[in-house]
Amino acid sequence: MGKHRAEAIRSLLTYAALVLLGITFVAPFVWLVTTSLKTDAQILTYPPVWIPNPITWESYTEGLTAIPFLLYLRNTLVICTACVLGTVLSCSMVAYGLSRIPWRGREVFFYTLIGTMLLPPQVTMVPVFTIFKNLGWLDTFLPLTVPAFMGGAFNVFLLRQFFRTIPNELTEAARMDGATEWDNYRRVVLPLAKPALWTIGLFAFIGSWNDYLGPLIYLFDDRKYTLSLGLAMFRTQYGAEWGQMMAVSTVVTIPLIILFFFTQRTF
Repeated sequence: MGKHRAEAIRSLLTYAALVLLGITFVAPFVWLVTTSLKTDAQILTYPPVWIPNPITWESYTEGLTAIPFLLYLRNTLVICTACVLGTVLSCSMVAYGLSRIPWRGREVFFYTLIGTMLLPPQVTMVPVFTIFKNLGWLDTFLPLTVPAFMGGAFNVFLLRQFFRTIPNELTEAARMDGATEWDNYRRVVLPLAKPALWTIGLFAFIGSWNDYLGPLIYLFDDRKYTLSLGLAMFRTQYGAEWGQMMAVSTVVTIPLIILFFFTQRTF
């Protein structure tokens, strides 16, 4: 009896901690949504008001028309789609070569690749900008999409570790049947690695969708802006349109939430 009681108390404490942790993560999104439904007077009220009264949708209509939302959405989707395709293709190919094909210096190359993760992006920002400038890529989507086709150390590491869990007997049997390395990669390994591919694809999409610094550095024409730059336009040196910013932020956040719930089945 005492053992069951201890287990019940332990379970109760565990669920209570999870509920508190969940509230901590959900509270900012709830505040975002409720603020988008408030009037300007309620937004600046102190102490803060959680439940808007009355509920107003003006921030949505004004916010979505204050900027060319559909144009920025199209630009963002173009960049995100290219980054997802580039990340999945390039990283899976590199990971396959580092996990399934034995060649001299493979481990040295892998650890050197992992070592590049120690370099913060701020260190390489100026040299990379100079390279793209000399290539004539400024004010285009190329600096935001082409690097995705060059592979990323973290995603390569993630896929390599997953590929190593696939039995070698499968690829060896395919080789005995006349399959090439390309056949093994395309027909044997990739179909078995769908969970890992969905994971890095989701990471690439979220990273591109939320990217602010990259578009800020490389895009000059406001017709090529992304949603992250569009959100920044609601705040100026003279103040900010908080209601409209929160409304558009809510609209921008919803696709990520939907995408996560659709892809979590593959994790």
